[in-house]
Amino acid sequence: MDLSGKRNRIQSLDILRGLIMVLMAIDHVRVYAGVPAGGPDPAIFFTRWVTHFCAPGFAFFAGTAAFLYGMNLGNTKALARYLFTRGFMLVILEITLIRLFWTFNLNFSDFMLAGVIWMLGWCMVLLGTTVRLNSKTIGIIGLCIILFQDVFVYVSSILPDTLRSYWEFIYTSGADGPPWIAILYVVVPWIGVMMAGYGFGQILLSEKRDRLCYIIGLSSIAIFIIAGSVLILISDGNDQAFIFQLLNQRKYPASQLYLVMTLGPLIALIPFADKMKGPVSNFFRVFGRVPFFYYLAHILVIHISALVVNYFLFGSAHQEWYNSAPFAGVPGENRWSLGLLYFVFGVDVAILYFISKWYAKRKLNYL
Repeated sequence: MDLSGKRNRIQSLDILRGLIMVLMAIDHVRVYAGVPAGGPDPAIFFTRWVTHFCAPGFAFFAGTAAFLYGMNLGNTKALARYLFTRGFMLVILEITLIRLFWTFNLNFSDFMLAGVIWMLGWCMVLLGTTVRLNSKTIGIIGLCIILFQDVFVYVSSILPDTLRSYWEFIYTSGADGPPWIAILYVVVPWIGVMMAGYGFGQILLSEKRDRLCYIIGLSSIAIFIIAGSVLILISDGNDQAFIFQLLNQRKYPASQLYLVMTLGPLIALIPFADKMKGPVSNFFRVFGRVPFFYYLAHILVIHISALVVNYFLFGSAHQEWYNSAPFAGVPGENRWSLGLLYFVFGVDVAILYFISKWYAKRKLNYL
């Protein structure tokens, strides 16, 4: 997923990707802890909510990094070939090595997952078919896909029955997907997010970058607050507090409000991240420079740490709870406390920091 290249490396991308990586670890420790994905408890709700920035940031900045890598190459044909190759590689890794790290389950007929890496891979392949277009055009097409994503639900109704289940890979329409795979991330609207990120690459190289980032980011936040609030006020009664209703936006598939809620702050933070110095920026930059290595390593480290914690808590590693992770089957009475969840998260991130720092140095020596 790291396409930004060496010559056009931009500090803010590395720092924000590193921040996304750290937040992602919270959610995946939560999976192995058996803690639910949100709910009425404020602590659990925000434990889940803060990780919503990860998938949008992944997809958006992958598009931006593809643009920067294309600038380095100076050849759209070579960029397309790279995106095709990298995209298919990610898809294959999702259903082989990554699945194995998630589950430690060698029975591949028992469980298969179309997760975030699957989605990013197919989006890279699709982005590769468009890179001969002007970056502004690609960005506009991406925004249109995000804005009008709901039309994709109607396509399913005009497809023959034999194809309807496979449309679930593209967009959720309510039909049953193929029985051999669990579909977590569909392609739409994420391809739109990646294309919008590709178009954003031109803004990132602009002399007015900071001003434009503030305008885009703060405008997105304002749209989210205003539109989200209006929808709550005109909707039927809901017992949830207003703030929870506002922040509890649809992720599967990612709604328009979900995307402006998450991408707006990330874009607005770019000028700050560009100016960051010191140990905090260095900490996040270590992860941001090796995003795919970190992704592979963090699943493995978190899975192993869960087995160790279970052994000390319950006298058994209970690997059987994770045979279909990230849809973990931890019994309610064996769920970890939030305090333990965050303690394990801190230990795992510390381990991942030293592993990622070692790999980043090794990688640099081969560039």
